[in-house]
Amino acid sequence: MITFAMHYIYKNKYMKIYAKRVEILFSVLFFLVSCQQGKDTGKTDLAPNAHRVKAEEVIQTDRYTYVRVTSDQSEYWIAINKMDVKEGKTYYWSDGMEMNEFTSKELKRTFRSIYFIQDFTDQPITSSRPVQPATSMAGKPQAPEHSDIHITKAEGGITIAELHSGRNSFSGKKVIIRGEVVKFSPDIMHKNWVHIQDGTRDGDYYDLTITTTDFVEVGEVATFEGVVALDKDFGAGYRYEVILENARLKK
Repeated sequence: MITFAMHYIYKNKYMKIYAKRVEILFSVLFFLVSCQQGKDTGKTDLAPNAHRVKAEEVIQTDRYTYVRVTSDQSEYWIAINKMDVKEGKTYYWSDGMEMNEFTSKELKRTFRSIYFIQDFTDQPITSSRPVQPATSMAGKPQAPEHSDIHITKAEGGITIAELHSGRNSFSGKKVIIRGEVVKFSPDIMHKNWVHIQDGTRDGDYYDLTITTTDFVEVGEVATFEGVVALDKDFGAGYRYEVILENARLKK
């Protein structure tokens, strides 16, 4: 009886020690997991095509914001539509296109390499974030109107108002048109999408969308020659009553 009692006490003692060790082990594991979860989840939970960068230098122009960024010991320049970017702050992007030997007319500077970014943001881009259809980046059928634009009609060309008012007679024909670039979206469906305005309007129509392989800057006055197309539907709700397709930039 005494032997059985001593065996029970001995066994119970070591069970308590074992249980205590297991408790300590689980506490350590919980602490390590908590520390890992406390790290930058914006980095660990990023979508596969997302990039996390730090803004090192910011150059503002009238229409564009140029940012020198660093990421994982690499450094490069990006260009985005004008926005407030803070040096030293972390940002994210997933949709962009690299341009080599790009010359900024505003800065009078040539970048050996620069990325034109569509979705630059200070919020982490995660896999659960909704993905917008590619055509949405081309913009709505009309960009917001700029009331301060007054562009002289190109020689041998027409105005935006004349194009819209006489759309049926211009359908399928080549026209020359000049305007100020108010929006530029590169490399969407293998085309660059340009919105121009010249200060003229026909009713509610004051903007023209152009597809081209040429590159322009927002704020630049550009002259294009292209073919007029009517009632073009690219899906995702992006239907254009009038659009200038396969246009070439005239110098």
